Amino acid sequence: MEHHPTCAFEPIISGSAAAHVILDQADVVAFLDHRPLFPGHTLVVPRAHYPTVADLPDGQAARLWEAATRVAAAQRRAVGSAGTFFGLNDVVSQSVPHVHLHVVPRRPKDGLRGFFWPRRRYTDEAEAATVAEALRRELSLWRP
Repeated sequence: MEHHPTCAFEPIISGSAAAHVILDQADVVAFLDHRPLFPGHTLVVPRAHYPTVADLPDGQAARLWEAATRVAAAQRRAVGSAGTFFGLNDVVSQSVPHVHLHVVPRRPKDGLRGFFWPRRRYTDEAEAATVAEALRRELSLWRP
């Protein structure tokens, strides 16, 4: 398993730093965020150090997601949430360079808004088609 000595999550994952770990599996660990949006806000991380989503080996994202869905279900019962926000920054705004999925319990009218960036439409269908084609081309070349 790859590790990175300066990663803030490594001591939590290894158990050498205090954290409120709520799920400890062979390749995934989940613990409470130390600065939560709401009580129960949890980070789900791979046990091995992967700085970006592109670095994840086959199947790891699915294992992260599976753990996150279980955490979300537990949040509904444990903290009385009505729903969930899942968030993952990759490189930009990624405060710790170790893939981590935020699982944030939500309630109606909980005040979480203004969180997302301004959205806009494509200029026209030609612009959308050009962007879609560029993405399809890159996906066809993808080799993990």
